[in-house]
Amino acid sequence: MKRITVVSGKGGTGKTTIAAMFSYLASREGRIVIADADVDAPNLPILLRVEKEETKPYFGMQKAKILRDKCTECGLCEELCSFDAIKDFEVDLKKCEGCRLCYEMCPVNAIEMIDNQAGEVYISNTSLGKMVHGLLFPGEENSGKLVTEVKEIAQKIAEEQECNYIVTDGPPGIGCPVIASLNGTDVAVVVAEPTLAAISDFERIVELCRRMNLEVAALINKSTINPELTSKIKNFCSKESIHILGEIPYDKSINEQVSALKFPFKGNAAEKITECWNKLIGGD
Repeated sequence: MKRITVVSGKGGTGKTTIAAMFSYLASREGRIVIADADVDAPNLPILLRVEKEETKPYFGMQKAKILRDKCTECGLCEELCSFDAIKDFEVDLKKCEGCRLCYEMCPVNAIEMIDNQAGEVYISNTSLGKMVHGLLFPGEENSGKLVTEVKEIAQKIAEEQECNYIVTDGPPGIGCPVIASLNGTDVAVVVAEPTLAAISDFERIVELCRRMNLEVAALINKSTINPELTSKIKNFCSKESIHILGEIPYDKSINEQVSALKFPFKGNAAEKITECWNKLIGGD
């Protein structure tokens, strides 16, 4: 089983478009499981038209709760809280960061830590295979933990079904959710685009992958919008010995197909993505 994670240093590079096409192409060769690890803004389930089969609650950091029958209203917890989450001996769960300071310092043990549902994990059906995805509730944090849960469930399903591939659409950036999405992957496909901001972020996520000792393959999307910056990306990859799967030209029809939820994609860009996939699995 080969585990492939598609990531990018910034949003808007076409990462989800690539991940969707890779999922489609992988499904033509064997059994697959798809994971959407962008739990803050999951778009792959929309594009692949999922049918939710199972919903599981996701519990993040515990939050504080004041036990009024024990509370002596000394005010120490409100004084100590750095997040202004306690007022009039009540805890505002939206402000509470779960640091446990009030719990540890309460002189009469009138505070308990309670489970807090911070999101949901979904197991869904698509025309390509099972998909595992999650959604973090607005205002909640620690999405890296939710990403880990999504990946663990996807791995379990893939093992049970003896799948050939797990294709993961990772979140953008280089933060904790991205690290969680890359953990345990066999190859990281880093999508770059020829813009100044994207090149800087591309270099940073390549460094992250290298620090995690991952195999890295680059893919230049929208390569025709700025040939000069495309050359700069290619020079960087050559210097860093990063294999370039290919260059995908800007194709306006892809945007139109995404807007109309027409999938799998057709056209010149889709053909180039197919070539990139063949290089990825063929090792060329």
